[in-house]
Amino acid sequence: MENSELKQKVFSQAQSAKNASQELAVKTTEQKNKMLLAIAQALAENAKDILFHNEIDVQAAKKADISPVLIDRLTLNESRMKAMIQGVKDVAALKDPIGEIVENLKPSEKNLDVKKIRVPLGVIAMIYEARPNVTVDAAALGLKSGNAVILKGGSEAMNSNRILAKIISEAGANAGMPSGAIQFIDTADRNAVNELLALDRFVDLLIPRGSEELVAFIRKNTLIPVLSHGKGLCHTYIDKDADLKMALEIAVNAKCQRPAVCNAMETLLVHKEIADNVLPEICKMYSEEGVEVRGCSLVRKIVPAAKEASEADWSEEYHDKIISIKVVNSIDEAIAHINKYGSQHSDAIVTKDKSAAEKFLAQIDSSGVFVNASTRLHDGSVLGLGCEIGISTQKLHARGVMGIKELTTTKYVVIGNGNIRK
Repeated sequence: MENSELKQKVFSQAQSAKNASQELAVKTTEQKNKMLLAIAQALAENAKDILFHNEIDVQAAKKADISPVLIDRLTLNESRMKAMIQGVKDVAALKDPIGEIVENLKPSEKNLDVKKIRVPLGVIAMIYEARPNVTVDAAALGLKSGNAVILKGGSEAMNSNRILAKIISEAGANAGMPSGAIQFIDTADRNAVNELLALDRFVDLLIPRGSEELVAFIRKNTLIPVLSHGKGLCHTYIDKDADLKMALEIAVNAKCQRPAVCNAMETLLVHKEIADNVLPEICKMYSEEGVEVRGCSLVRKIVPAAKEASEADWSEEYHDKIISIKVVNSIDEAIAHINKYGSQHSDAIVTKDKSAAEKFLAQIDSSGVFVNASTRLHDGSVLGLGCEIGISTQKLHARGVMGIKELTTTKYVVIGNGNIRK
């Protein structure tokens, strides 16, 4: 495709999405739910076809020697398909945020009715790598929150995203979805991203999901507001007053349940008073799971088989079966380590000490902080949001897991009776 043709194509899609967003903004809850349930049904009916096209992407990725991390994110299976479909149904069941009165104000001016209400953002563009589930999650959350969505997936998931976008668009349209509400940029040409980044006239929010390099590039090359997180360098701290059985279960789950995702733990911190009891057992469990352990000098003294952790390890998001472990002298040292090296994503403490838990919650500067629970729980479906459109580590507009409310903004509605400023 010539550059001029590509530019016009992306421009037309963004313009169409903007027009559709104005129609979506006035759709009723019942109308939006009808679209969502139709999409869920269509996904279920076409599950085998979706998995067939996904397998094409997976096999191509393996032949291209793409990392196991990306292949895991790329792969769909029956259980992930079921979870995706259920996520759409869960979004349909959520309370509609649009039109919610956030605040009733009492102005000094008499006979003036002032309300702050929740409204859609307008057009949301998703730029993402190797995650076909994002196609479905973004479409579902966009529709329920009254937003049009532009989808630009990575080339490695082209077959998966193409079939998903086709099914979603056709099912939504048959159920009354405005034309252009779900836009899929069907090209592997990376210049399409550059064209999209220039369309601040039509796009109200950009959400990148992928590598640090992708996120950094987008932030530097657009005037469109960007909502994202850089990386997921998550920690678990086992306090001296922890329930050790619970601590071991949480530490294994946080690292091993799905190590390639952003809320998987990368660094384990252990209080020195319990290190002799905890480390041999936890390292044995990690070994059984195929996890490589890299430890500080105190860890290696207790578990000689552990590899030496370098300074760089404390800042590394492995996305793999590798973990760095450090022995700390106090909760204060644990908190200082997390706030220094962490990415403000998801961090956990395991303790029976209420005051220690409260201190951790108050002083850890992350978007999700957990007490006696795995960082893997920082997920939209787990926390009751139906599904999510991402996890933000920023502090403005939205922070943490983002559901339908995070895809809205507010406006003031002022009803007068001939009122003027004196």
